[in-house]
Amino acid sequence: MSGFAPGYPPCPPSPPVTFNYDNWVAMYPEFSYIGIAQAQGYFNQAELYCRNCLNIVCNVNSLTMFLYTLTAHIASLFAPAANGQASSPLVGRIANASEGSVSVATEYPAVPAATWYVQTKYGAAFWEATKGYRTMRYIPGITRNMQPWPYQ
Repeated sequence: MSGFAPGYPPCPPSPPVTFNYDNWVAMYPEFSYIGIAQAQGYFNQAELYCRNCLNIVCNVNSLTMFLYTLTAHIASLFAPAANGQASSPLVGRIANASEGSVSVATEYPAVPAATWYVQTKYGAAFWEATKGYRTMRYIPGITRNMQPWPYQ
């Protein structure tokens, strides 16, 4: 039971997920124009945001979904469009837009929390799906009797 808190059933961490391009494109066919090497790079970047080893997610299928969804989020943000046009340089939520003489203003709060994730539908889905893993569980420690002098 090493590594697990008392009172909780032991749940071995899921094994690391290996990126499978064909499965990822089957889930997100809108990214089929992205090459295998580029998609693998986005998956590697997704591992920076969601740990792939010794994760608290017990189900390997859930961890695979989390990482693939996060890979789609990163691809949506950074991949060039299918027609070769560069990805948008905007960061954050569009706060104001006007049409005459085209003007767009974005905002990115100082404490972003979910802001980076909710820029795409994939990131919003990831953020919502992982909220159970971002909640703290309080586990009381051992009560110790710390008396500096014996026989008090």
